[in-house]
Amino acid sequence: MIKAKRFPEKFLWGGATAANQCEGAYLEDGKGLSCADVLKAGESGSLRNLTYRKADGTTGEICAFALGDFPKDAYPDVVEGDFYPNHMGADFYHNYKEDIALFAGMGYKCYRMSIAWSRIYPNGDDPVPNEKGLEFYDKVIDELLKYNIEPVITLSHYEVPLALTKKWNSWADRRTIDCFMRYSKTVFERYKDKVKYWITFNEINSIVFTGWLSAGVIGAEKQVLEQAAYHQMVAGASAVRIGHEINPDFQIGCMLAYTPSYPYSCKPYDVLGNIKTQEQAFFFSDVMIRGYYPSYKLKELESAGIALRTEAGDEEILRNGTADYIAISYYMSAIFSSAGDQLETTAGNMATSYKNPYLQTSEWGWQIDPVGLRISLNEIYDRYQKPIFIVENGLGAKDEIQENGEIPDDYRIEYLKKHIEQIAEAIHTDGVEVLGYTPWGCIDLVSASTGQMSKRYGFIYVDCDDAGNGTFKRYKKKSFEWYKKVIQSNGEILE
Repeated sequence: MIKAKRFPEKFLWGGATAANQCEGAYLEDGKGLSCADVLKAGESGSLRNLTYRKADGTTGEICAFALGDFPKDAYPDVVEGDFYPNHMGADFYHNYKEDIALFAGMGYKCYRMSIAWSRIYPNGDDPVPNEKGLEFYDKVIDELLKYNIEPVITLSHYEVPLALTKKWNSWADRRTIDCFMRYSKTVFERYKDKVKYWITFNEINSIVFTGWLSAGVIGAEKQVLEQAAYHQMVAGASAVRIGHEINPDFQIGCMLAYTPSYPYSCKPYDVLGNIKTQEQAFFFSDVMIRGYYPSYKLKELESAGIALRTEAGDEEILRNGTADYIAISYYMSAIFSSAGDQLETTAGNMATSYKNPYLQTSEWGWQIDPVGLRISLNEIYDRYQKPIFIVENGLGAKDEIQENGEIPDDYRIEYLKKHIEQIAEAIHTDGVEVLGYTPWGCIDLVSASTGQMSKRYGFIYVDCDDAGNGTFKRYKKKSFEWYKKVIQSNGEILE
């Protein structure tokens, strides 16, 4: 057996999920509705629709990724008779002990999860937290620690209390910052002696593609989204400061959905355009790591006629609340071309991309590029010299249980193997500091973009279909034992 390069001894191997996609129990024990709870599943793999109710009682739906034409007299809601996959997720809420035992069986060193804000503050602006919600996470975190699994907790992972949208359009309004700070302080203090690693906002730059998933914001206008993003970054910096006051040993990271982009050719306008494309992702980390709005962003806002509403002290908040590390999700790479309308496109992580002839694609059209992960790690580390935590990476596929009960997913093993090889190269050859690796959807859960269960990522199969039918029984896939060996060998055995 050929041995690969061994990872650093304290490297954090694990897996990742999100509360709204796996927990279920969407109104149990005092939980309030969240922006994820009004999302229907997309048809035949299409993007998800948002359901709404008008003042006259009539209902309708609109693509959650294009809310610019949202009816002015409507509000998002749950409509009786419609199906909402997030309401049951993978039912982690009632199966967390079994699931964590399975994670421990793979040898996890850490588990990236999120706390559902609407479990702790059902309406977002409640004066006191929901104790039942806190008690649930008490049990989950204690169960993880029982197996020496380090919790890595995201404060806001595509989950905002729906009541805040109804009251003032959520993050488009500055009042949401105070609500988030109350929530952050509550969980920081509750778990100050049990949790070390935190992430403020999941894929904060995704607000560019979907104001709804990312921030519970109605309105796709650039002014609205830029203001909402500003509020989130002020809130994130404030959370870093408060977290460090509560426990100086906290490691609080920011997170990007990172998709490296290549120029289509050496044509100067392709190269320049690609640089400008990458700035759209780097803008968020530039603010959260460097502590100020970069000049290129200020010029962009000026050119668009956008004047952000700010308050005295905001600059100091951003400057003094920089993140300790950068977390990234990485699934694919993209291409920029100045003659894009002449090129073939393919699907992507909440966006389309031009097709790269040198790459294969997943069943959902996402371009598979393991070397792109190494490129990403180098780009980010060279820019900031901060540790990087790969908290999402994986392959969505339609896994099937065979007659003998086995679930062969060699395609997933091959995908993860090639990406892990490139992480090792980034660490050993390029000198990048990588904290850990938590493949996405370590147990099957609801897809954020399509709402499907059949788009499976996990090492653990959950018996549930796209319509919510099934026993919810858990089964180990072939990749389960493979990943177990990877962790046991600290990355040396990838076969």
